[in-house]
Amino acid sequence: QLQLVESGGASVQAGGSLRLSCAASGLTFMGWFRQAPGKDREFVSAISRTGGSTYYADSVKGRFTISRDNAKNTVYLQMNSLKPEDTAVYYCAARKYYSVNYYSVGAYDYWGQGTQVTVSS
Repeated sequence: QLQLVESGGASVQAGGSLRLSCAASGLTFMGWFRQAPGKDREFVSAISRTGGSTYYADSVKGRFTISRDNAKNTVYLQMNSLKPEDTAVYYCAARKYYSVNYYSVGAYDYWGQGTQVTVSS
């Protein structure tokens, strides 16, 4: 059973930065999703097992950067130029290999417990 543990969520002002971390107990294809109150969970970013390929939602492209350190079994989401609309619970997710449906909630087999990000204007 793969364990995922997120950390790094906080309250920040608009324009600020945060770095989320997700510790995983194995080498997998990883994704970040977020869910705002009253909204569906949505794709944010994903990264291949080696880190050689990354994927982003249009809403975060150019502001967020996903990376991983496989020696530490950790995936990061660097979030810059944060906006109030980025406020959500952020979840990391994992599946064994790449899927063409990497942007879909249903493509992932394992989920973390979530970490709250609040951006105030």
